[in-house]
Amino acid sequence: MNNAQLSDFFENLAHKPYCADDLLYGLQIRPKKTAINMQYIQGNQPCMLHYFFFDIDRSDAVMAWHDANLPMPFWTAQTQKNGHAHICYKLEIPLCTSELASQKAISYAAKIQAGLANKLGADVGYSHLITKNPFHKDWRVTFWSEQAYTLDYLADFIELPKKLSKKQEISGLGRNCTLSDTARKWAYTAVRAHRGGIYNTWLEEVTKQCLSVNETFLEVLPYSEVKATAKSIATYCWKKDAYCYQEFIDRQSRKGSIGGRKSKGGGRPSLGEPWIEMGISRRTWFRKFGKRVDENES
Repeated sequence: MNNAQLSDFFENLAHKPYCADDLLYGLQIRPKKTAINMQYIQGNQPCMLHYFFFDIDRSDAVMAWHDANLPMPFWTAQTQKNGHAHICYKLEIPLCTSELASQKAISYAAKIQAGLANKLGADVGYSHLITKNPFHKDWRVTFWSEQAYTLDYLADFIELPKKLSKKQEISGLGRNCTLSDTARKWAYTAVRAHRGGIYNTWLEEVTKQCLSVNETFLEVLPYSEVKATAKSIATYCWKKDAYCYQEFIDRQSRKGSIGGRKSKGGGRPSLGEPWIEMGISRRTWFRKFGKRVDENES
């Protein structure tokens, strides 16, 4: 493995990536030494993004980066029959998508990914999970540059979209953002039903919700990423709700304490509950007799 780009790609593969020779028959999971013999392969590790991949379905796809005035890619893999290609860019700093990840960083990267796809004229519905395997002899592979790029550098070449399109929200990094945003908004309210409960039960509920959202995507996120997102949301909401709820209880206690001190030794005497004895509602009693009580007190 003398080529630097191939060595780098092999080093950053998952230990057992998804792979396939024919996508019509679905994906398999194989050790990477076996997977590199397949036509298609999972290019990024679960929860760690080393590369951006773009799927371009036109005959001049391999030069799309040049036509769009973008930097040289890491490599391109082209179908010899029709010229369609996958373009690979390497990130200088891999992007974490686990429960430790920054959602702002993922959102920023998703917009850069979408902006590059728009400028390249790439398929915006491409999941970015499986790429043409640069090790495979069926593709015409060109190694353009060993340069890795920062997100900020790539952002200088594109116009960042203010909002992802509907297709981009359910593909690529957009799926991570959509999953996090949708499940997080649900969790802010749902956690209240688990006050006084067990964290693991709450985590199971959040995981179920995240899996449900994941099923709406054109191509689902790997379970490891869904699980990581669920854990991040569950932990945050569990801690945040416990703090806010305790703050609420403390405020109510302070108000009660202040109210008790103000009324001690004075204040309005208790009326009891005469409306119960009379068989009428509290509202009716005050409407009929409340005025007399006020007059007597004055």
